[in-house]
Amino acid sequence: MLTSAPRPSPITPTVDFDGKGVQHGHLRLPYSRDDSAWGSVMIPVCVISNGEGPTALLTGANHGDEYEGPAALFELAQTLDPSQVSGRIIIVPALNYPAFRAGTRTSPIDRGNLNRSFPGRPDGTVTEKIADYVTRNLVPLADIVLDFHSGGKTLDFLPYAAAHELPDKDQEARCFDAVAAFAAPYSMKMLEIDAVGMLDTTVEELGKVFVTTELGGAGTASARTIEIARKGSLNLLRHVGILEGAPCTQPTRWLDMPSGDCFTFAEDDGLVAFAHDLGDPINTGDIIASIYPVGKTGVAPIHCRAAMDGVLAARHVPGLIKAGDCLFVIATITEKIK
Repeated sequence: MLTSAPRPSPITPTVDFDGKGVQHGHLRLPYSRDDSAWGSVMIPVCVISNGEGPTALLTGANHGDEYEGPAALFELAQTLDPSQVSGRIIIVPALNYPAFRAGTRTSPIDRGNLNRSFPGRPDGTVTEKIADYVTRNLVPLADIVLDFHSGGKTLDFLPYAAAHELPDKDQEARCFDAVAAFAAPYSMKMLEIDAVGMLDTTVEELGKVFVTTELGGAGTASARTIEIARKGSLNLLRHVGILEGAPCTQPTRWLDMPSGDCFTFAEDDGLVAFAHDLGDPINTGDIIASIYPVGKTGVAPIHCRAAMDGVLAARHVPGLIKAGDCLFVIATITEKIK
């Protein structure tokens, strides 16, 4: 039975990925709508290339309300000197551009969660078309992919870089070596609640080095977390030999997420009162947060306890929570992943 060739992506780059020097342009995705019959989504992209060497793909705002990555990547696109580069750097600071412009986790166009839409479809929704272009046109160019994340408007994290446990232990080791080179204050062996449709899985299944982060959140970005993102990007580029010199390392505390007991989800709506702050040591059975019903005074709160020992690695924001929301995450302290 004959099968048709995959449909080409509708996205057109205005940069030449094989060109030299610094190029600033867009990934232009046609998007016909009421206010622009022949309109387009214009996703900013920067390519910095010089000499021979590996390619790094640096992305931010895979979720549109996460700002540490975009803040660092827009700055790096402006300041990196191509004469110091041996290889190629592709920077897409706002990957889900419609969501980024709206300040929302998902796209206002189709409600698409980009990081649950991979590998995407060239004939799908706007979000699926972006995922397809990244999968078939950007990831194959890259030797290493750094995809910045933080907690967005509903979570706040300890600032960490992370990689995943992988079947290919050589690939896994290369990923964790890159995490160590990033040199965030914390480094995580990360467990995903649902890895289906993620950029992470798409890159890893192609055998490439993948590093992600959770750098704070709470709907904003601090000077500290932006600087962690900026320095971490430079460290990774040095680690793979695209920039000269050794990574500027600093002590990092290694964490692990060994099981689903790391995650606690709210079973009731209400006002959250945390009893611990991020980074605090936690013992099994400790009350981490209490959820107060808000319809009437005099009703006892629901106490939410830790299912394991460790440190508080993430917590819900803002103060009100709904049943089903992630309330907090506990990670265990470990040695560097071998």
